[in-house]
Amino acid sequence: MKYSNLPNTTTKISKIALGTMTFGQQNTEAEGHAQMDCALENGVNLFDTAEMYSVPAKKETYGSTEKIIGTWFKKTGNREKVILATKIAGPNRNLNYMREENDFSPESLTYALDQSLKRLQTDYIDLYQLHWPERKSNMFGVLGFKVQEDPWEDNFQSVLECLQGFIRQGKIRNIGVSNETPWGLMRFLEESKKHNLPKMATIQNPYSLVNRSFEVGISEVCHRENVGLLAYSPLAFGVLSGKFLNGANPPNARINLFPQFARYNSENTREATRRYNEIANDFGLTLTELSLAFVTQQPFLSSTIIGATTMEQLKENINTIKVTLNENVLEEIEKIHNIFPNPAP
Repeated sequence: MKYSNLPNTTTKISKIALGTMTFGQQNTEAEGHAQMDCALENGVNLFDTAEMYSVPAKKETYGSTEKIIGTWFKKTGNREKVILATKIAGPNRNLNYMREENDFSPESLTYALDQSLKRLQTDYIDLYQLHWPERKSNMFGVLGFKVQEDPWEDNFQSVLECLQGFIRQGKIRNIGVSNETPWGLMRFLEESKKHNLPKMATIQNPYSLVNRSFEVGISEVCHRENVGLLAYSPLAFGVLSGKFLNGANPPNARINLFPQFARYNSENTREATRRYNEIANDFGLTLTELSLAFVTQQPFLSSTIIGATTMEQLKENINTIKVTLNENVLEEIEKIHNIFPNPAP
């Protein structure tokens, strides 16, 4: 395994992280425990989850992933070996069953954090993240920002002040954002500098061969402000694993089980994937190796979050840490990217 420091800290995190959103629906508790065992044995020490998981979010499975991680901690005693990341959900996602208000008020932040700690059976979170903005913004499949009526009022300072309180209490150690824009990230950074408040260490956004929108704007912010990317969906919901090549259409694949993630199933995404597979074949790589190695070796990358439903997939994904793409491969990738830029935003 390869490691980097969580930005602005001396905490070592693995360059590949274990994503857990399948625990509780696609994966059973026993399977989730086995994945965590395997990941840790192979040097993966960063585990990422969220209060709303498993996915797709629904009342019956709310918090199921955190509970499975919690029972694993209790069974194995491995809490101190793991850098644990979780998230609080914002509004605009029909998740009212989780709490009365899905905002980032002190009341909501306190309630959400305490519930996560309880489910995870721990007394601290290493990285606590805001899952998406409170304000109406472009995220989840939308590239461009559209002006729209929005009752939200600027509260970046008060959110950071509340998170600072959790740090002082020992409940969390570091903070981050997810599905955030350059403007939102810069506002948090501005307030942290201005008022000597905790700094966002990471941003968890999608990044893959078929979605490189992160490179437009946010990558420069991360470079100049020392914020690390935790890249999610690096295999574009499994599309970049090659499972849909040559007309294959496995019924248990995520984009078939959850058709709402249609951006990964577009014609351009499929064609771009086919061409990336040709590059992989030409250089003696699998498509999975090409796809994950491309993400992992980006200079703004802190960790690539992988998710798998089988142990075979998990081991294959972890083993891609051994692959480094040379300049010839990267040049060929750019040619395809120029033809099919960001087909799955």
